[in-house]
Amino acid sequence: MDNSSTKPLEPQLLKQVFVHNLNRIYFGKRYLDKSLAHLIKLASFTALEQAIQEFWDDVKKHIARMEEVYKLINETPSDKNCNPIKSIVKDEFCLDEKQSMSILSDMDLIMYLQLLEHINITSCRMLMMVAKLLKYDDARQLLTECFDESIDNDQLFMLISKEYLTEN
Repeated sequence: MDNSSTKPLEPQLLKQVFVHNLNRIYFGKRYLDKSLAHLIKLASFTALEQAIQEFWDDVKKHIARMEEVYKLINETPSDKNCNPIKSIVKDEFCLDEKQSMSILSDMDLIMYLQLLEHINITSCRMLMMVAKLLKYDDARQLLTECFDESIDNDQLFMLISKEYLTEN
């Protein structure tokens, strides 16, 4: 078999790719939804607490949108495969370890949440591309909304990082 070029996938295989990756991000988000209250308690800075709450609100919207995507494509979520995204969420960068300065804990929180947002951004980008190929226009719109919110959250966490790192 020649591996120098790829052939376009048939629609049925494309749908399998779509559902497989949707499952990964969906179950990662569902697991994250259960752990965000704890992360808010770890933040020592009010603006960071508020940003994590906003992020959490968006996670809930993403879950609801992905559930709508499943309905649109007539699929049921399945967590039967190993889920590396859920593993990253569970890892939590050892955030419960006590740091000598609160800024270290808060910066770890920010880095962790931005990592999760970057995974979501990348996943949504790929899912939107496959949705376009499959002509899942409504699903693509829902994923675009998730993508846009993730971009906004990433920028919000960058702004908060700047507050810690710049002179007043």
